[in-house]
Amino acid sequence: MATTSETARSLFPALEKFLGKRFSTAQAVRDHHGHDESWHAPCAPEAVCYPETTEEVVDIVRLCADHHTPIIPFGGGTSLEGHLLAVQGGISLDLTRMNKVLQINAEDMDARVQAGVTRKQLNHSLRDTGLFFPVDPGADATLGGMAATRASGTNAVRYGTMRENVLSLAVVLADGRVIRTSSRARKSSAGYDLTRLFVGSEGTLGVITEVTVKLYGQPEAIAAGVVSFADIASAVDAVILTIQSGIPVARIELLDELQLDAINRYSHLDLPVKPTLFLEFHGSKAGVEEQSQEFGAIAADHGGSDFLWKTGREEREQMWKARHDAYWSVLALRPGAKGFVTDVCVPVSRLAECIADTRKDLDGSSIIAPLVGHVGDGNFHLVYLINPDDKAELAEAQRLHQRLVERALAMDGTCTGEHGVGVGKRDYMVAEHGEAVETMRAIKTALDPLGIMNPGKILPDQA
Repeated sequence: MATTSETARSLFPALEKFLGKRFSTAQAVRDHHGHDESWHAPCAPEAVCYPETTEEVVDIVRLCADHHTPIIPFGGGTSLEGHLLAVQGGISLDLTRMNKVLQINAEDMDARVQAGVTRKQLNHSLRDTGLFFPVDPGADATLGGMAATRASGTNAVRYGTMRENVLSLAVVLADGRVIRTSSRARKSSAGYDLTRLFVGSEGTLGVITEVTVKLYGQPEAIAAGVVSFADIASAVDAVILTIQSGIPVARIELLDELQLDAINRYSHLDLPVKPTLFLEFHGSKAGVEEQSQEFGAIAADHGGSDFLWKTGREEREQMWKARHDAYWSVLALRPGAKGFVTDVCVPVSRLAECIADTRKDLDGSSIIAPLVGHVGDGNFHLVYLINPDDKAELAEAQRLHQRLVERALAMDGTCTGEHGVGVGKRDYMVAEHGEAVETMRAIKTALDPLGIMNPGKILPDQA
């Protein structure tokens, strides 16, 4: 844990003066802001600020710049790669009080929100408009955090990730200047695409304070289904043919036997303990029925069985809640264990091979690691269940993780499809991006010459 530095301590009177009780050095508050949902060891900041406006963020950033003090933006605290760890000390900037829905433009199908608005809060605000925001990473994350980590989730196969759904951002730069990265226009050829630069920047280039996102019409009809297969390869092959056939599936999730068993126990379900697809179709009643029938034929051709369709809202919500509770169901398999969570993404044509080789590694290991994947876009996750205080277990999980990432990169994939880099994937950036890492470093230096914006994340240490 970082020791309170003289420079940071000199900031405290000024911060406390204009924030009052919204500034804290209490140990419990600091500890809460020094960890996320990852396995990485906690690392608390030296103080926590709770701004409520972009102007307050500007004042905090300028003070931190004057005192060369790191700033770590904090949203829902649900990230998975150590994004929130104060590895060089500094100030945690908790944006959860910046939680106003600023503008809903129903005719243009977009909304502008403060960074602390959560996805569920936005959708609640949209309930009378016939519109919804589709990006669903599982946790009720903040929109600012989702933009910062380029989040996606179960709906990405149809609606895309945050990269495709953010129209514009308001960002406070490292020197306190405020920029808007774009207008609300759906396309533009005017200048550099700054929106895409900051989406996925993980707080290393600036603090996102407002997000303008695309909205979509609520589908007339929704059908969800569950189908099991004899093996994972058959399930993945069914997914590939579904995508190649142009069937507009909204969600398509793969769970292996171990994950299915965990979900059955945790969510009190009784699904066959086999490799299983959870899927969902959106559209008109006729369109959804046609899509369901087309997928059903593909699944049957690949040995799919026990095909269950759920059209009632409560049934669908129960099914997807079980899917979203997958992480907690895994932890329940070994009470007291910590989840070493990771993800990779490969071209869909290599997905079955990547999973098969990964399963071979797991079969030869003592580590329990259920698998769940957003297979429509080639992304899957593992949760290695470990005691992080057991050096042998941690070393084995790290070995398996390294082999997984190297395998994905060898298949022209990526070390992370949606969790982000944080501190956990920094060591793989050069292997994935080569010389492009130095371009990233040049951008970081240009926008953050003092290195105060969430330091120690994304970019590997220089040799």
